[in-house]
Amino acid sequence: MKKNNLLLHVCCGPCSIYSWNKLEDNNYQVRGYFFNPNIHPYKEFARRLDALRLLAKQENRDIIVDERYLLEEHLRMVANRENERCPLCYRMRLEETARKAVDEGIDNISTTLLISPYQKHELLKKMGEEIAEKHGLHFVYEDFRVGFRESMRQAREKGLYMQGYCGCIYSEKDRYYKDKTRTKHKT
Repeated sequence: MKKNNLLLHVCCGPCSIYSWNKLEDNNYQVRGYFFNPNIHPYKEFARRLDALRLLAKQENRDIIVDERYLLEEHLRMVANRENERCPLCYRMRLEETARKAVDEGIDNISTTLLISPYQKHELLKKMGEEIAEKHGLHFVYEDFRVGFRESMRQAREKGLYMQGYCGCIYSEKDRYYKDKTRTKHKT
């Protein structure tokens, strides 16, 4: 069976392990693409990129890295729309992945975000399909969540940096700050 080419949007090294392997098992020739303007602070961005580069070296993976740190662009997009931040962020990253795929002559796209049990899975699928169609591409949908724990286990074994939040400043706030002034509702 002839392999199909695929540009895989990669949010981080750990999430890419299972996703990448599964796509290769499904006969795709995978190339990774790191584009993540949502990640804050810059040190976090750099740590995730370093972990991806280490993994790519360990596993001889082909990756394209967009090193632009477009935090201001991301923040302008989500400011005053914090409750809509995830769909806006998905769209920004998937649109850029589609543009890069067209530039590179790659016919298929997907994203490692599909491995996370914390992401809006159905929205990612719908949005990925719409964006791919708009660019004359195919969005490869796979529910990678079944491999989440395995991917994290392998990442630990490989010594990769393991982040504790999606990357955006709002997610970081949610991780550490619990609003004590909110009234707790008893059920």
